[in-house]
Amino acid sequence: MADPSSYRPSPGQIPDSPGVYKFRDEHRRVIYVGKAKNLRQRVANYFQDLANLHPRTRTMVTTAASVEWTVVSTEVEALQLEYTWIKEFDPRFNVKYRDDKSYPYLAVTLNEEFPRVQVMRGAKKKGVRYFGPYGHAWAIRETVDLMLRVFPVRTCSAGVFKNAARTGRPCLLGYIDKCSAPCVGRVTPEEHRELAEDFCDFMAGRTGTYIRRLEKDMMQAAEEMEYERAARLRDDAEALKRAMEKSAVVLADATDADLIAVAEDELEAALQIFHVRGGRVRGQRGWVTDKVEAVDTSGLVEHALQQLYGEERGDAVPKEVLVPALPEDTEAVSQWLADRRGSQVSLRIPQRGDKKDLMATVQRNAQQALGLHKTKRASDLTTRSRALEEIAEALGLDTAPLRIECYDISHLQGDDVVASMVVFEDGLARKSEYRRFQIKGFEGQDDVRSMHEVIGRRFKRYLQEKERTGEWEEPQEPAPGATGPAAPGATGSTPGVTGPVPAPVLTAASPADEVEPREDDGRPKRFAYPPQLVVVDGGQPQVAAAKRALDELGIDDIAVCGLAKRLEEVWLPDDDDPVVLPRSSEGLYLLQRVRDEAHRFAITYQRAKRAKRIRSSPLDDVAGLGETRKQALIKHFGSVKKLRQATIEEICEVPGIGRRTAESVAAALASTAPAAPAVNTATGEIMEEDDGGAS
Repeated sequence: MADPSSYRPSPGQIPDSPGVYKFRDEHRRVIYVGKAKNLRQRVANYFQDLANLHPRTRTMVTTAASVEWTVVSTEVEALQLEYTWIKEFDPRFNVKYRDDKSYPYLAVTLNEEFPRVQVMRGAKKKGVRYFGPYGHAWAIRETVDLMLRVFPVRTCSAGVFKNAARTGRPCLLGYIDKCSAPCVGRVTPEEHRELAEDFCDFMAGRTGTYIRRLEKDMMQAAEEMEYERAARLRDDAEALKRAMEKSAVVLADATDADLIAVAEDELEAALQIFHVRGGRVRGQRGWVTDKVEAVDTSGLVEHALQQLYGEERGDAVPKEVLVPALPEDTEAVSQWLADRRGSQVSLRIPQRGDKKDLMATVQRNAQQALGLHKTKRASDLTTRSRALEEIAEALGLDTAPLRIECYDISHLQGDDVVASMVVFEDGLARKSEYRRFQIKGFEGQDDVRSMHEVIGRRFKRYLQEKERTGEWEEPQEPAPGATGPAAPGATGSTPGVTGPVPAPVLTAASPADEVEPREDDGRPKRFAYPPQLVVVDGGQPQVAAAKRALDELGIDDIAVCGLAKRLEEVWLPDDDDPVVLPRSSEGLYLLQRVRDEAHRFAITYQRAKRAKRIRSSPLDDVAGLGETRKQALIKHFGSVKKLRQATIEEICEVPGIGRRTAESVAAALASTAPAAPAVNTATGEIMEEDDGGAS
């Protein structure tokens, strides 16, 4: 725990301009980002008597080891820079809203020659028009199915579209008039794009025009006694009305607005957002977050606005944003929203009428979401805590292993040997921390030797990261009686590593321009965090190999165990008998999940590596032979086998292949022995090489 006075900058150092500040810990990781109208006043507030600070703020300033700042011209720039840094550094003491799921959108790919209507999740793409988000993908598909009667826009994938264009036959939707079949030329690209734009207009809320047009055409067809056409137009109008009924009118004045409500307690907060377009609720989403910083409702709203609109432009930012409390600097936030939309945005609290009633509905949704989350989390936290406590007790650990790393080796009869590292923090998978390794030290099958290599490589990187961040000085003369091997390539020692341990070097406060961006960028490093427990997939030999690798690096504060598949026994180093956890143990269940995840991750990588090797071709080694000419050769001869039998003159007949290239191809194929014939294991049949694939 650091003393804030040890890195407190003098008041004269801090400018009184608008800006953004960052607190860093002793490892130079950014742990908090904030903005201020007046940097001098805001930063000074963090260095008052600790007893006067909010408990969360107190924890942050005692975790930090330095503070730095960047001056900007306006408060709007400060707001944008704060959002950018929070997104980039992911500081642990900033409130961050995370979706409990990936919400589906109805998307129209206007960036393609023939726009496509489809369900999309994830990051938004340029040139694609989005509607939503929706609670369920099936709700989008139901709506699209109704609207395709009137707007028969393409919905097929690129592969289906190209195949239909090649064969000259449309897919089923083209035959039942739910697609205008641009793939076979029934409509021109311009006509199809007009259909897609009409589809977007209807989804955007301009519905009355199309329904009135259909009804007018229906009446005209009836007058002309074209009753079948009139009936079809009647059904089309009814389909559009049913699509509209799926989102009832909530605001009579066809308002475009987002309504944000917050439900909170001392520890957590839940947000609900209703997206209203054309007076109808077109989408809804919800977030739940831990209140890791001292923040009130207005602060939560400001963070939500940053996350909602930080990546949006144009109409994606509505004309009106209704909130339960205004941000501290309402004018700057409103200007920031207006800049992103390109026109004025009204940011206000609804006071009366339909908008206030709808806000009450959004608020009830937020309260229910918070209650449901707390119920689920209480159960999850209790179970995970019990599992970690059981593991600590069974393995004789001083504390619960909040970070567990598990390693597994995978290969196919000694080929393509790889390893995986998966990470669980607080009993939950941390997939961003997963890593995979290729075994480089030797060839062949040796799981024990492979485990030793992987553990050694991973923790050598850990020691290098600690040295790079300056957590210890150059090694001093060892004190009498101090023993233990130093880490290979290291120049000092770390806590938990045998040998002399000098005091850590803390970083003093410094202006932002004195920070080295390459080394001190604040981003979490790949191998910078040590686990409290290393789990290996295997029994006593694998455990001994992992422990030996840690001993060789001088690391003695990381526990090691192995989980053997046969009887689910837990093995510890230097113990002849395994630890047997009860079958109903939550601790055993967690270890099994960690082990199974490591196995899944390893075998996925191994299969991908093997598939890539199998797909390789002798033509890959021909210098200057690109993918297009390789495909031309295979297409001309039919397979690598027939190409190998061809003469140089025959190879020169392929368009784009000169004599020098033909000679290189012939030489490469001649130096590569033909592969053994493939055998169908089910029938014993020898398969001829005729597919143009790997040889």
